[in-house]
Parts: sequence; C-alpha cells; structure tokens
Amino acid sequence: MRHKTFLWFILPSLAAMILFIALPLVSVVVQSMYIEHEQVLVVTENCGPFGCTQESSVDTEATAQLRAEQPLGRFAGLATYFDRGHLASSEVAEAWANRESLGDFFAELYNLPFYKALAFTLTYTFVVTPMVIVLGLLIALGVNRLTPALKGPTIFVSLLPMIITPLIGSLILFWMIDAQGVIGKSLQWIFDDPELSLKASPPLTWITLIVYGIWSGAPFAFVVFYAGLQTVNSDSLEAAMIDGATKWQQIRYVVIPHLMPLAVFISLMQLMDNFRVFEPVVGFSAQANAPSLSYIIFADMRSDITRFNSAAATSVLTVIGVTILLAPVLVRTWRDFKGKAV
Repeated sequence: MRHKTFLWFILPSLAAMILFIALPLVSVVVQSMYIEHEQVLVVTENCGPFGCTQESSVDTEATAQLRAEQPLGRFAGLATYFDRGHLASSEVAEAWANRESLGDFFAELYNLPFYKALAFTLTYTFVVTPMVIVLGLLIALGVNRLTPALKGPTIFVSLLPMIITPLIGSLILFWMIDAQGVIGKSLQWIFDDPELSLKASPPLTWITLIVYGIWSGAPFAFVVFYAGLQTVNSDSLEAAMIDGATKWQQIRYVVIPHLMPLAVFISLMQLMDNFRVFEPVVGFSAQANAPSLSYIIFADMRSDITRFNSAAATSVLTVIGVTILLAPVLVRTWRDFKGKAV
C-alpha cells in the first residue's frame, strides 16, 4: 500500500483519536495546573456608641469579574500534585523522618487519601488480573471438552457476568452480603457471630470487591481463550499424544504457548480496566473502606465545591499509573513483533 493511500485510510481514525483522546488529555493536564479563584472579600467597619465592629462580605461583582478575566483560575503549577490530597510530599517526608519502622511509615501513608486509594487500586489490579486470566483459561479448557449438547447452556451461564451491567451486578451482590442478605446471614451462622458484617470490615470489603472483580472479568478472558482454542493445531496435539504426553503436558507445551499472544492481549485489557475500577466501589458503597483513584476523581467532581484542578491532577496521575503498568507488556509485545518480523 502506498504511503498516500495508507494516510487517507487511517485519517478518520487518527482525527478521532486527536479530537477525543489527545486534546481532552492536554486539556486535563492544563486544568490540573490552575486553582480556582477565591472569593473576593470586602471588610467593612461599623462604628457605634459602644465601639466598632468589622464585618466581612463577599464582593460578588469583583469575584465574577476576576473569574471572567481568568476562567481557568490562578496558575499554581504542580502545587496540586504535591498537596495533601495527592502525592502529599511534605506529609510523606515528615512520616519518613519520624518513622520508627517501615510498618509505621506505611500506616501513615495509608492515612493519606491518595495513597489509601492507590493501595486498594494496586491490590485490586494485581490480584484480579492474573486470577481472571487463570480462571478464564480453566473455563475455556473445561467448556472445550464438553459435548456439543452441553456447550451452549454452559457458555450462556459463563457469559452471564458479562451480560449483566456492572453497576447492577455489584448492587445485587451488595444486597446479598448485607447483614439481612443470603450471604451475610449465612456467614453469621457459619461463624456464629451475629455482629459479623462484610461492609464494616475493610479487609472483608477488599476481599468482596476482588471476588466480584474476578467474577465479572472472567467471562471476557473465557471468550477470548475459547476462540483461541478453536485454532490450536490438531496435528501438534496428535503428535504430542503419540509421543506419550499427558493432558497436562499437552496443555503446557502445546496449548498455552499457542494462547500466549491472547494472554498478553487480555492482560492489557484487564490492567487498564482494573486500574480504573469504579463501579464496584460505588455499587458496594465501599468508598470509606476501599476508595479507588477513579472514585477520588468522581468525589472531587461531585463535592459541594467542584474541584476541577484536583480531579484533573488525579486523572493525570491515573494515566501515568496505567502507562507504567502497561509498559512491560507493551515492550514484550513489541519485541515479539520485531522478532517475528525479522
């Protein structure tokens, strides 16, 4: 394909990427460097027979004029990134200087809102992603060995978590784990503890969200792996069987190497989705025990005083975090591609 033809071919997609991805990202970076103007206060002194008093009032006209002249707000540079609501550089330095042990230092970090959300987000991502890949592969291998009569119903049941809207699915499970729900009551009976609550305990809340993440993400991995299993070379499997390879050896040395590119693809998708976890936190009302980076952005935008700069700074840090997580997978993919090209 000639360069000119190729350029015209990708021009619509390239224009859409610039318009809906690149420009909004630049806008978010710019907004993160500005702070909203404070209200202009006017101090008036009222004097009477018993002395003078001072009263403060908001000058609405001056405030409106200031915001009209500088709609983005006051330029603050990277100050928002290092305040207490984000990287908290001064608080981190103080905690490190006053530490008695690493445990105390990390405990202080966990009390900071950004690092608390980062801890849950990273834990969720690094636990859910590999579990989704493993569970999806196991389901695909199991379904692939079923008789044709059982495959259809089994595939339908396996895809239910993908069919159900994530927010609705999390709400259903949220009601089930309630103290009056099926799961909540069952756990109270099993552990003989009528006060046991999955919602009140941070560790149990984390476990619940992680289990939900695995349950909702496994169908995607299953579909991709099941499609890949249909392309496995039957001659290679027959040769392995003739050589005396067991079922496990056939899967390990023939099937899994064949599915590795799909595993990389699923890893990319899951890392991006899991690092931006949001719906389960809202559905489970778990923002107190398990806030995520995406929920912090949502909270800044929905608070009484909308903090665009804070939400923008968290968004930029989230993008940087996703990029760091994806870098090793992308580098490996690029190396594999170059190796095959050579």
